[in-house]
Amino acid sequence: MKQALILIDIQNDYFDGGSMQLVGMQEAAENARALLQQFREQDLPRVFIQHLSLRPGATFFLPDTPGVAINSTVAPEAGETILEKQFPNSFRDTGLLQHLKSLEAEELVICGAMSHMCVDATTRAAFDYGFSCRVIEDACATRDLEFQGTAIKAAKVHGAFMAALAIPYAKIQTQTDFSSETSAT
Repeated sequence: MKQALILIDIQNDYFDGGSMQLVGMQEAAENARALLQQFREQDLPRVFIQHLSLRPGATFFLPDTPGVAINSTVAPEAGETILEKQFPNSFRDTGLLQHLKSLEAEELVICGAMSHMCVDATTRAAFDYGFSCRVIEDACATRDLEFQGTAIKAAKVHGAFMAALAIPYAKIQTQTDFSSETSAT
């Protein structure tokens, strides 16, 4: 089954000092870098998704700011695909579906940020488009949220969304488990 790696919104604003710092983003990016290296070594497709916030009142991923740049931990190399998006679903109003079809990709390996937003929306859309999906959970990050006056820690948010994606949308794995499984085949 031909795989493609999808790296979603691993951009400077999500890191320490950024406008929307996430919990565990550096660790997630390090795991994403390991995935990226594996896909480069196997010469498998890699697609970087970069969010640009164009809506009024946006506070992060603003065009022409350092925060919108893809973080150096997973910096794209010459010839690697970068697609810009303005919505949580990486397929919406982008060329992602057409690009993946042209690659004849059947399985998407998904990582990035945020677990509860763009990773979730993109994985569900990919499943609906007929792709087999794997989400590399320790290569994803999110933030603390609040609902009806109750604080919800990032680890709980992340866990809830990974659990929800696990059936039927995606196989949820760690980077180590994915790499061990795929290098053995």
